[in-house]
Amino acid sequence: MYEGAVQNLIDELGRLPGVGPKSAQRIAFHILNADAADMARLANAISTVKTSVSFCEECGNVSETKLCTICRDERRDPSVLCVVEESKDVVAIERTRSFTGRYHVLGGTINPLAGVGPEQLRIRELVSRLADERIQEIILAMDPNLEGEATATYLSRMLVPLGVRLSRLASGLPVGGDLEYADEITLGRALEGRRVISEGTAVAHTAAEDFERVNREEEQEREQAAQVQAQEAKQSRRRWNSSMFDDLDSEDSAGSRMEAAEGVQGTVEEQLIKQVLQEAEEFGDKESGEEVSPADSANTETTAEATPDLGEDSGKDAPASTASEPAEAPVAEQAENAPEVFRTPDYEEKIRSIQNAPLRTPKPDVPPLPGVTYVNPWT
Repeated sequence: MYEGAVQNLIDELGRLPGVGPKSAQRIAFHILNADAADMARLANAISTVKTSVSFCEECGNVSETKLCTICRDERRDPSVLCVVEESKDVVAIERTRSFTGRYHVLGGTINPLAGVGPEQLRIRELVSRLADERIQEIILAMDPNLEGEATATYLSRMLVPLGVRLSRLASGLPVGGDLEYADEITLGRALEGRRVISEGTAVAHTAAEDFERVNREEEQEREQAAQVQAQEAKQSRRRWNSSMFDDLDSEDSAGSRMEAAEGVQGTVEEQLIKQVLQEAEEFGDKESGEEVSPADSANTETTAEATPDLGEDSGKDAPASTASEPAEAPVAEQAENAPEVFRTPDYEEKIRSIQNAPLRTPKPDVPPLPGVTYVNPWT
């Protein structure tokens, strides 16, 4: 026992949490031996804390203003609310840097032996904060002891009817711990709160179904591509190209090619046919005018003599026509005065076959081989 002031200081220090008589005695003698200025700053700090520091009006955390720094931070997620026992728990969770929501400090736990009930905690303020529709989930972060379990059970029964999502911090084996040294309660909670790494056959079955579905889709795409190629193959193909059939390669001759495929000659120009036929007739007239034999001249004279007298004029002209001199009329006059050429049935049939036949051979689908010559059907 010490005298007066020293004993009073030891008694007051012993009332602090976690400080026993021996610790209070060591702290008291440290204060006696310390510098007076240092002890004055300690006394001033204690006095300032009691006069200027209060609790946040919204969450209950310690703050020198009406709202703490976390409640004033607009970057925090307002949809998640973490309920803790003391302000020191807020600091512990913030050190993890894994939580970005907001907090609510109850100010303790339900402890009937210590005379602390729900009325002494900030539970009414918690229910009032749930009026904010932005809150979607509440995390109960109480200590895993008897008082913390009682408080979490009380809050869960009260908040479940409100329709808000509730969750609890997982509890189990500590990081770096051994199973043989874990107690039954800790190991049981670790088993209850185990995490699923893989769903096993269910996930594999789903992956197999997805693989089969992708294969079916690819097969359908291949079938559609094959059908499109078949339809394109059925359409009219480009034929053998030559300078004399350039007009058939244009878009305007598409209809003519369709008619030709049906056996109707629709791509030949009538003007071109007439020109070819006219040249053939002129060429035949020239050959008949140049190759006149004596026998033909005699036949001509005989025909003239055998012609009956049609009148006086014809009788006068008869001697002139029976003359044995060959006709000296120019070849051009003979072509003009020549009678219409008679076309044999074979010649007409040949013209019709040319008109009805395709103009050119189809072009093969493969590239032309070296040394292969395509035959022009007109030659």
